[in-house]
Amino acid sequence: MTRHYEQELDQLRTMLIRMGSLVEEQIDCAVKAITEADEALARFVIERDKKVDEFDNAIDQRCMSIFALSQPVAIDLRLLMAALKINNELERIGDIAANLGERVPPLMPYSNFVNSTPLRLMANSAREMVKYSIDSFVNNDPELAKMVLTSDDAVDSFDREIFTTMIAKMKESPENVTPASHLMIVSRHIERLADHATNIAEDVIFLVNAKIIKHHAYDPDEK
Repeated sequence: MTRHYEQELDQLRTMLIRMGSLVEEQIDCAVKAITEADEALARFVIERDKKVDEFDNAIDQRCMSIFALSQPVAIDLRLLMAALKINNELERIGDIAANLGERVPPLMPYSNFVNSTPLRLMANSAREMVKYSIDSFVNNDPELAKMVLTSDDAVDSFDREIFTTMIAKMKESPENVTPASHLMIVSRHIERLADHATNIAEDVIFLVNAKIIKHHAYDPDEK
């Protein structure tokens, strides 16, 4: 392996780590903007999504360049394949953060309504899943990735709880229809964050263990 080739792979990993850090910050800001009715912070998240897209394009180009100019061996080929998939998941997470930011203005008059739901708890759980999935990649840690996979059910449970509660709120009063509708969409966005985190975790397990886990089909009793 040439030194230039090693540098290319190291730079690719660094780019993914930087993109992951940016996406984590985007989620933090988006959730804070919703729960604290901060429209300026929401605009910041939406505008900074362009930076996420720039990372997405740069990482894709770097992977294609390494594929074209080198003949990666098995572990490096797995890294490139995982990098492309993780990059795609991070870009989608960034899009969701921007979408959450767009929900802030219509929800601002209903901040008490928002904070009467377990949305903050759900968002914190999904945010931790994203963080741990990125950490599992940074540290080549398949055990941490497996922990992410086992955390998805809790977020799904929050999503179902919020959906059921919002339907009940709509039935109570027509005035609840608008905020409840927005909250159901926000909840679904957050649920998708968790799904993308599990996809990253699956990619890390593939990278480290050369084992493909599709559709989160991980057996926690399996060693």
